[in-house]
Amino acid sequence: MVKEKEALIARILKTLDAIVIVVSFVLSYFIDNWVRELTGFQDMAYAIAPTLDGFLFFAQKNIILTLTVVPIWLILLNVFGAYIDFRMREFSKELILIIKASVGSVIVLGSIFFIAQMQLTSRLYVGIFTLTTVLSLIIQKRLMIILLNRMHERGFNQVNLLVVGTGKRAQKFIRDLKEHAHWGLRIVGLIDDEHGMYGKEIEGYRVMGRIQDIPFILHRKIIDRVIFIVPRLWLHRLDEVILACEREGIATSISMDLYDLKIARIRQTYFSEFPLLEFETFHANEWELFIKRTIDIICSLIFLILLSPVFLITIVAIKLDSRGPIFFKQIRSGVNGRKFTLYKFRSMEVGAEMKKKQLEKMNEMDGPVFKIKHDPRITRVGRFIRKLSIDELPQLFNVLKGDMSIVGPRPPLPVEVEMYEMWQRRRLSLKPGLTCIWQVSGRNSINFERWMEMDLEYIDNWSIWLDFKLLFKTFFVVMFGYGAS
Repeated sequence: MVKEKEALIARILKTLDAIVIVVSFVLSYFIDNWVRELTGFQDMAYAIAPTLDGFLFFAQKNIILTLTVVPIWLILLNVFGAYIDFRMREFSKELILIIKASVGSVIVLGSIFFIAQMQLTSRLYVGIFTLTTVLSLIIQKRLMIILLNRMHERGFNQVNLLVVGTGKRAQKFIRDLKEHAHWGLRIVGLIDDEHGMYGKEIEGYRVMGRIQDIPFILHRKIIDRVIFIVPRLWLHRLDEVILACEREGIATSISMDLYDLKIARIRQTYFSEFPLLEFETFHANEWELFIKRTIDIICSLIFLILLSPVFLITIVAIKLDSRGPIFFKQIRSGVNGRKFTLYKFRSMEVGAEMKKKQLEKMNEMDGPVFKIKHDPRITRVGRFIRKLSIDELPQLFNVLKGDMSIVGPRPPLPVEVEMYEMWQRRRLSLKPGLTCIWQVSGRNSINFERWMEMDLEYIDNWSIWLDFKLLFKTFFVVMFGYGAS
């Protein structure tokens, strides 16, 4: 109900945003000309005159820029959540969101300029266009919200609700509607099936009757939707009244306390013609996961090419330093316990796994993880490549294969997983990665339980933006070797 209305308004907002971006793109051409005249800057390439014909010539000569600005901005606004809960967002958060999108657009456009070698495209124009778009979007979004609120205040686009239930959840629902009157949802009255409730007021609304009275009330009052917020024990009482609403053409919604879920979210979907209720603990859209996988493939390929000299030097150093294979292979646990072979540069002497039992009393980590700061099994080259995390680079092949992601919880050993507490196993619900919150927060200086909490924190708050932030932090952690051993 609310979701569908928000989705419709979101589509309208996206269309308006596209129009605003196009208008800003045109307007920026004339502002750029004015700024150059005022400051005495040199003329912009392809800017023959501050006229519409001049702009069309400019747009044609900068065709890549012309074709990419709108999709880039809309994708970034969508990624940063511009179209989610937009009517309840504070102005400061709206501003930060648009600024994030503007910074992202500059980075993406800069990358396009570099790849396409667009040396004649004016950087000043891009700066003016970005500022113009930011201001225009802020004004447009504020005006849209004001318009929607005014419409609902005057009774336009109102949805009349009959709420069935007066318990704690029903009262919470009523309070939420009161706090968000701009949603355009109006409660006509309440229904309770218990004796003695008729005529009483709950949260300022009157109980109009029992469940059996609903067909009669539908004829007496203007009702657009009946919402059942009832205990699961009431299910058998709803059959006839839902069928009655169906015959009347009145929409119905049911909210039942099926399970007291703390983390998982409920989603209704279909498998073939079978309706299903899904309880998911990891919340992401398919398009977001597609983008994450695309980024993994592109980044792993780029890093493998750029770091190929480091691979070559490391291979030679390992061979010269000690006998044994170049790569160390180990079985790890991936998504939901799937086993895969993890690759690393060998940083220990041959047979190190056999000596682990003798060193267990020296373990410096709590929980099932084994770590020693000055591990005697580590070779000279191994100590160096561990300090700079070079030993982890072959895992880029795991990322390319799809066993791992660039960002995600570190993949545990199967024997470690067997020792996990029940709540810790949820970290396996997401594809493991090269880096995560734990890697950028001190690594071996953090106890095991806090490490697990950090991984779950990442899973519960995952977004593409969070991945970018962790990648940025990882760069500095690797450069300074913070927490590595």
